[in-house]
Amino acid sequence: MFADLIRRLTAPAPDQLPDTDARLALGALLVRLAKADGDYANVEIARIDATLAKRYDLADATALRQQCEILEAEAPDTVRFTRAIKDAVPYVDRRAVIASMWEIVLADGVRDEDENALMRLVAPMLGVTDQDSNAARIAIQNRQS
Repeated sequence: MFADLIRRLTAPAPDQLPDTDARLALGALLVRLAKADGDYANVEIARIDATLAKRYDLADATALRQQCEILEAEAPDTVRFTRAIKDAVPYVDRRAVIASMWEIVLADGVRDEDENALMRLVAPMLGVTDQDSNAARIAIQNRQS
C-alpha cells in the first residue's frame, strides 16, 4: 500500500492525491517533524493525534497516525517527499499543514534547532511562503500564551 503511494508521489508528474493518500502524506510530515530532534515525545504524538482528528473529523486518530508513522519510515528523503507533496496537494492544504507543523514544534515548549531547520526546509519545499509560515507560527504562539 505505501510503496504504491510513494511511487505515485515521486512520479515525474504526480496527479493530485485522493483525500486518503493526502491524509497519509501530510500526517507523515508531521511525524517526521516530531522525530527531527531525536525525541518523539508523547506530547508530540498527542498533538499529532489531535491535529489529525480535528483536521479530518475523526473521533480517534491513533490508527491514522500509526499508518503515517509507517509511511514516514518508508518515505524518501524530506526534500523529495515535500516536493512530491507540493505537486500533489492544493496550496490551502499545504498551508494548513505548515500551521499544524508549528503546533508540533511548539507542543513541548522547546523550539529545537533540528525542528527549526526542518521547518525552514519544508515550508519553501511545500511552496508555502515565509509570510504564511511566520503568520501560522505567530498565531499558534499567541494561542499557547
